[in-house]
Amino acid sequence: MARDWLNIVDKSIIVTGGASGIGLHIVQELVKNGSKVTIADISVEDGEKDGIYYVKTDITSVESIQRMVDLVVERFGRIDVLVNNAGINAPRLLVDFYSNERKYEIDEGIFDKMVNVNQKGVVFTTQAVVRTMLENKVRGIIINISSESGMEGSVGQSLYSATKGAVNSYTRSWAKELGKHGIRVVGVAPGINEKTGLTTPEYNEALAYTRNIPVEDLDKGYEKSIPLGRVGKLDDIANLVAFLASERSDYITGTTINISGGKSRG
Repeated sequence: MARDWLNIVDKSIIVTGGASGIGLHIVQELVKNGSKVTIADISVEDGEKDGIYYVKTDITSVESIQRMVDLVVERFGRIDVLVNNAGINAPRLLVDFYSNERKYEIDEGIFDKMVNVNQKGVVFTTQAVVRTMLENKVRGIIINISSESGMEGSVGQSLYSATKGAVNSYTRSWAKELGKHGIRVVGVAPGINEKTGLTTPEYNEALAYTRNIPVEDLDKGYEKSIPLGRVGKLDDIANLVAFLASERSDYITGTTINISGGKSRG
């Protein structure tokens, strides 16, 4: 039986990038609470399975986004919550200090790719969803998944940090624009978390290179830098998102909540 403390039973909720990683844990928590969840992800095919609706979506394409939104409204009649979770990260240095190969230096291709996914996708998915909320007079919620690095910066991840910093700015600005329509906009900024399938050997190699350390040293000392003494669980993030999707958080808008075990405050 669905738990009802949050009272998000039957809410129509879209999670972009919900097929894996943090997004999948968010989806699972929302489903446990009885929500009608749509996974909008480039890696899925259209259809329904185990009570979850899937729509293949390229969030860098306005046409693909609009198709997804139209299908969700057609199926569920409305959209109550959008979780902008889809994002990518590719560690790169501004200037490669360590070799002349420039393999892990920012170039135009990676710049365009990260901005298209992490910023363009958020902007135009939110735009399409908010239009339907206004048309249907839905007091909706937009939840933007950001990152602690978007607040603090991060060595070897300036592009990622910048795109997430932009997401934080969208959160603040849209909350001011949309508050009079009863639409809340809130951000979630995870810190260091347990590994997922997205943490590939290639990603670790790039991150270690940008920090000039061996790959095996990447995970050393994390617990000491986090006041709570552990890395975050993906379910920690999912629990927060479920709370923000509910009326229990009805007075929270225009802010990004840091969920990092106190790391940036330690």
